[in-house]
Amino acid sequence: MVTAIPGFDYRRVQVDEEVTLTVAVAGSGSPVVLLHGFPQTHLMWRHVATTLAAEHTVICPDLRGYGASDKPAARDAGTYAKRTMAADIVTLARELGHRRFALAGHDRGALVAVRAGLDHPEAVSHLAALDVLPTLDMWEILHGVDARVAFHLYLMAQPPGLPEQMIGASPDAFFGYFLDGWGRDPHAIPAEVRAEYLRASREAVPSIVADYRASAGVDVEHDRADRAAGRRLEMPVSVVQQDWGAALGYDAAALWRAWAPDLEHRTTTAGHFMAEEAPDEIVTALRSLLAR
Repeated sequence: MVTAIPGFDYRRVQVDEEVTLTVAVAGSGSPVVLLHGFPQTHLMWRHVATTLAAEHTVICPDLRGYGASDKPAARDAGTYAKRTMAADIVTLARELGHRRFALAGHDRGALVAVRAGLDHPEAVSHLAALDVLPTLDMWEILHGVDARVAFHLYLMAQPPGLPEQMIGASPDAFFGYFLDGWGRDPHAIPAEVRAEYLRASREAVPSIVADYRASAGVDVEHDRADRAAGRRLEMPVSVVQQDWGAALGYDAAALWRAWAPDLEHRTTTAGHFMAEEAPDEIVTALRSLLAR
């Protein structure tokens, strides 16, 4: 089973009173923080991180509630709010000696990255988001039968109890459904990495559900407040997505541009797990972003 990125140093870094994150670090130069998605861990960046570490200090944490990082019980909506998780990452970088850094996230990690860029613009120099929409836009475009592709969002948005019980009854089938169905290259996630993703997710059902539940509640509230106040991502932003707009009938680039005026938007033929399916393409996109 693969549990580490070769050549990376692993540390435990406390980011608040009850949460310590596990983080992999390698390289030297300007810092780049890479945040993983669902249902994965920092291992999803193994190819991209190794390449970027030749030029940058690369920092790959497991988010709170995921992987080998701490998984506090959700005492309230704020425990897994993206605002809280973004503050974790800013604190993590500072504890590692970096007050300003580039930030890239995939899926759930991209939502954390966007919130970090909105809440901590002084800390985030460049921002990349892979295969996601901002939280508020995501909920606004999901409707009718097309929303069935996001059934898990609605399931995990339900009050505590039933979602955890249902997922916990067959976690490998639940998480494996996404690992097997969201990619286009069946070889991109080797069996030993898939097994690690399943093991880590199996041990984190309550916190993963709490993360998603926050995205249907407090995270929407934060996005609405920012939209009303006209807050935007003022740093250079790059977005790489599958061509969702063509499939679901909306202009993804326009949705992103409303939040990020300095935007480069790309579509890819890779599947959802693009950092594993097309790592060279993602490295190229990140290098282009960092040069802006």
